[in-house]
Amino acid sequence: MSLIIRIDVDRPYGKEPLARHCLSRLSSDLYFPEVAAFGYLSELQTMLRWLNEAGARAYAFFRRCTLPSQPVLDLLNAGGHEMGLHLENSRSQDTFLQEKQFMERHIGKPIVAMSKHGSGGAKYGLRHYAPYEPERYLEWARQSKMRLFLGNLEDPTLQPQGSDGLLFFPSAFWLETPWRNTGRFPVEWLLEHGRERDIVLLVHPENVLADTALTADFKKLIRAVESRTFS
Repeated sequence: MSLIIRIDVDRPYGKEPLARHCLSRLSSDLYFPEVAAFGYLSELQTMLRWLNEAGARAYAFFRRCTLPSQPVLDLLNAGGHEMGLHLENSRSQDTFLQEKQFMERHIGKPIVAMSKHGSGGAKYGLRHYAPYEPERYLEWARQSKMRLFLGNLEDPTLQPQGSDGLLFFPSAFWLETPWRNTGRFPVEWLLEHGRERDIVLLVHPENVLADTALTADFKKLIRAVESRTFS
């Protein structure tokens, strides 16, 4: 079977050094334009190049403040990757639809995959609605004829569910160790089980590129285990 590579694009300018972190917060809470010279989505571009070199396919999920630039779109298209909505303001179905339509206008085609920004704890920015309420998102996704929702639980043994044309993976293998039980789920676990069934591998570009061990694990996984999308 396959890895379902999920890239949550949280920060437009990363988090290191401090100046780029400040630009990311400014972009998220107020507004700051897309400036390539300041490293707009540079970590994502590096990750997409690795995927393309390995012949691996992924989903990239974008917030309003991380909409794909033309260089990112070119890399996504070259690798046959899919784009999705990283839902931020999930306060209501109306706010969900506003974000979905905003992204669709930007990329010029329907969005059929989504993930949720945050897992119900901290509030990440002024527009972010912190509660994590997957049952509500599933209903909104069905009504919008979306086909895939990738959830935020941290037990990758949970099986996917499907109904009414919508596939739901409630959990993921979080590559970053703060959200993973590394004793129960080492990278070797994913290397073994990812060949037996579909498992979501969740990564954040700025975190993976900031850690040499995570970078090595990511490169090993995308070369060792087949990956796919559902389009």
